[in-house]
Amino acid sequence: MHIKNTDIISEYRVLLIINNYMKRISKVSVMVAGILAVLPFVTLAQSSTSGVFSILNLFSRIVSALIPIVIGIAVLMFLWGVLNYVTAKDEEGQKDARNTMISGVVVLFVMVSIWGLVNILGDTLSLNKTAPPPPQIPGFSR
Repeated sequence: MHIKNTDIISEYRVLLIINNYMKRISKVSVMVAGILAVLPFVTLAQSSTSGVFSILNLFSRIVSALIPIVIGIAVLMFLWGVLNYVTAKDEEGQKDARNTMISGVVVLFVMVSIWGLVNILGDTLSLNKTAPPPPQIPGFSR
């Protein structure tokens, strides 16, 4: 099988296009995250309840909802690095992909470690960790 320079150039162009789309997606995700971070405060301004506890409760709910999303993004980042590593044609491409995989693993490790430390701190200080009641189906009693 004979590989032409045009084949290599066209594959390189495809990789450049994919790289540009990934950069655009990351910019859009930062903008969406910023909007999602500000949106609850706009909603809170219209709320009838006020005070520090309602703000802290809102912040806690937002963070609890975002943790699985951010962990999912870190897993996707790792898998993207694996895909790039497998499809890399040269050592520099493999090196970049390896750095992406390492970054994904480091982000996962840091996030899960901080999550664990927060839970250890909560258990140590005996913070109130009561779970909300399970959802009820209307018209169905236990």
